[in-house]
Amino acid sequence: MQRNKGKLKEGEWIVLWEEKRRHLLKLERDKIFYYNKGHLPHNEIIGKEEGTTLVSSHGGKLLALRPTFSDYILEMPRGAQIIYPKDIGVILVWADIYEGAKVIEAGIGSGALTIALLKAVGEKGIVVSYEVRENFASRALKNIEEFIGKRENHILKLKDIYNGIEEENFDRIILDLPEPWRVVEYTIKALRPGGIFLSYSPTIIQAKKTVSALKNISCYAFIETFEILLRPWQIENLSVRPYHRMVAHTAFITCARRIRTEIKENKFLKDELSEEVEENLESIF
Repeated sequence: MQRNKGKLKEGEWIVLWEEKRRHLLKLERDKIFYYNKGHLPHNEIIGKEEGTTLVSSHGGKLLALRPTFSDYILEMPRGAQIIYPKDIGVILVWADIYEGAKVIEAGIGSGALTIALLKAVGEKGIVVSYEVRENFASRALKNIEEFIGKRENHILKLKDIYNGIEEENFDRIILDLPEPWRVVEYTIKALRPGGIFLSYSPTIIQAKKTVSALKNISCYAFIETFEILLRPWQIENLSVRPYHRMVAHTAFITCARRIRTEIKENKFLKDELSEEVEENLESIF
């Protein structure tokens, strides 16, 4: 999706905000948007300035904006569970996805993380996606192309990564799989020394098995696992309190650095808290 400015144009995606609810749609001439408060012709939206409030046939007010990446992720068609925006941002930072990086990902899902990776590596980087489910891959490709267009530096492989990784000396590998520990052995050749391994697992049992596999091969250092909890706050006049609902646990993120070592004991295995976490705790207490 080209990031346009100014008046809303035919063929681009927009979000119609109805108080706290959003509707993602693609503007098409002579088409009509229907919802529980009536309808709104697309022709009445096309040509309006972004940020305009429109009124439906039954008096409902809709705010028209172009979608942010977060809006698009949460509303795009899904073939699989998405990685949430709160986790994607952390993955990009902790995996240190940089311009020009060569990245392997396994488990393309609905394409949310793939979009973020492609935006981060830029035109000089490469993203190789492994996926065994053809229907998921097809849906993900459509989502990716709708938001950022077709990318020549994105390679999709309809292969089972549990059977091996064809690439060598890549910079980063990110796994969103039911059993990421089964891939750890293959990452030794797939990742260059200094490269980063990251896995995204819903349960702590999955994270535990992945960490054990990383420790057993002695080729990884600074292994750590954490989760991200997002708690919004309500601030209205004198009322300042957390919202009753929050985006709490979604998954455990496990990170590790690939190192050059043949020694049996890896002194850089990390069971203690990272310096960043320790500094944050010291500032609190």
